[in-house]
Amino acid sequence: MPNPTAAMIVIGDEILSGRTRDSNMHHLAGELSRHGIDLCEARVVSDRPEAIVAAVNALRQAHTHVFTSGGIGPTHDDITADCIAEALGLPIGIRDDARAILQAHYDRSGLELNAARLRMARIPEGATLIENPVSAAPGFSVGNVHVMAGVPSIFQAMLAGILPTLTGGAPLLSQSYRIARGEGEIAGPLGELAKAFPGLSIGSYPFQRDGVHGANIVIRGPEATEVDAAMTRLAALFPQ
Repeated sequence: MPNPTAAMIVIGDEILSGRTRDSNMHHLAGELSRHGIDLCEARVVSDRPEAIVAAVNALRQAHTHVFTSGGIGPTHDDITADCIAEALGLPIGIRDDARAILQAHYDRSGLELNAARLRMARIPEGATLIENPVSAAPGFSVGNVHVMAGVPSIFQAMLAGILPTLTGGAPLLSQSYRIARGEGEIAGPLGELAKAFPGLSIGSYPFQRDGVHGANIVIRGPEATEVDAAMTRLAALFPQ
């Protein structure tokens, strides 16, 4: 049975402008692989409602899960919650439980829960809150869409909270092999190897270092015996 699939939407003009480097996709990919969910697609979209809504609607219909990062803070350009509600045709408003979480957090901090901060309690109807142990403001899941913060430490904490609740498949296993030959020389045998092991992903990643050029070959799949067999065949084709 194939693994569940996932897509990610990274939201924010700061990513597209190059001012901020995204690390959440890298973290999500690794965690999903270990959980047996295949990350198949990722998009980076601007802070435009039509772009966010279109991405959500396209990806939630194509994959088992959609994860978003960014755009759920207190400022005017944090519009992700509203866009999710629009995409799913749901009303949105301040949720009492989300408000209580924020109120307790700001009371402990000696700060006011002002109108800007209260925006983070706006949740689409029917959503389940995602706990935020770092800064309290919750994310949420609605349907197959999981909405999380863009700050890496918060994104990671939220993901750790919801991942155990998602049904996964077989974790993806990976082995790599370094070959000090150009891709043009090894392409033919690699193609034959891929045909012999159609259930595996065999990728070639070239490098050039200290005057030596070659490729790291990465073999991935859910079955350890099959990955081992392919790696043994690869080593026989290109002995060190």
